[in-house]
Formats: sequence, C-alpha cells, structure tokens
Amino acid sequence: MLNIAVCVSGGGTDLQSVIDACEAGKINGQIKLVISNRKNAYALERAKKHGIKAEVIKDQKEILRRYEEEKIDLVVLAGYLAIVSDEIIEKYKNKMINIHPSLIPSFCGPGFYGMHVHDAVFKRGVKVSGCTVHFVSSEVDGGPIILQKAVDISDVKTPEEIQERVLVEEHKLLPKAVQLFCDGKLKVVNERVEIVE
Repeated sequence: MLNIAVCVSGGGTDLQSVIDACEAGKINGQIKLVISNRKNAYALERAKKHGIKAEVIKDQKEILRRYEEEKIDLVVLAGYLAIVSDEIIEKYKNKMINIHPSLIPSFCGPGFYGMHVHDAVFKRGVKVSGCTVHFVSSEVDGGPIILQKAVDISDVKTPEEIQERVLVEEHKLLPKAVQLFCDGKLKVVNERVEIVE
C-alpha cells in the first residue's frame, strides 16, 4: 500500500474525492499527510475529520522533510496554489500529479488556475472544456498527461457553470489517476504516459 501526500489551498473537494476512493478500497494507498499553504483552507478540516494529519507548511524544504518522514510515494496537488520547488519536483519526478481544470494544452500555464481558467474559457467562447491530470514537471502544467475528460459547455451562461460541470469530472478523474499510479499501471515513455494493463 502506497503512502500519499495531498497538497491543497482551498475547499478541498478534489481531496475529498481521493479520501472517499481510499476509504472505499478503490485505491491501493493511504493518505498519510495533507499540507496546505493557507491556514484557513477548509481542506484541512476535511483531512482532520478522516483522521489524516493536516499541516500548514509554506517552506518547501520543510515540506520535503515531512514527505521523507512520512515515507511518501505519491504527491497529489489538488487545488494547490503555490509553486513547488525544483528540488521537490526532481525528487518526485513522475511521482507527483496535478489536476488542472482545462484540457491541456489549452488554458494552462502561469496565471491559469482556479476560476481564472473558467473565466478565460468562458470569455473565449469555447464549446468544450474539461480537466487534465498530469505529472508535475518544472514547466507549469507541462508534465506528461495521464488522463483527460472533455465536458460540453456549449450552453453555459456563466464561468461558474463551467466550474460546476468540470468539477464533477475532476472528482472522478483524480481518484482514477491515483488508483492507476498506486496499481503501478502508469509508465512514462518519451514524455507520454502509457497505461499498462
């Protein structure tokens, strides 16, 4: 069973989806640690309710130290609005995943996070958006793509509606990616992820 750390900054609905999947026995892993860069993130409360260690840490060296202490095998960024240090990215190469609320490579990179993504998507008038789970690399949203799910948004009236629809899929896609990782089914070949059956 693998040890998982989840990094969060906000409400933690993506975190909740992974907690639920772990508790349902769908994931061959356990969340050992939840870290937030914001002390008032509701995600910390979610973790505590499930008996998971929840800590507020901003210093990247300290975060790495905690990963090592807890023997973390997989790091999940679930709405984590902070830059991860190169040292951590290198140490957890192809062992750190992020969920992004668009179909990468559209609407991603520096400045594209949270509602900023959905605002830009709405403004551009695209008819399909979605979400992407990818490995984290030193390029923002540039690591190998694991899973994607498209969402029809041709009839939406607000960016909030887009967020709502995309979140539904995020809550399915993120636990699925964690499950595949914990089952040893993800293989990176030439920056492409192959799912090994």
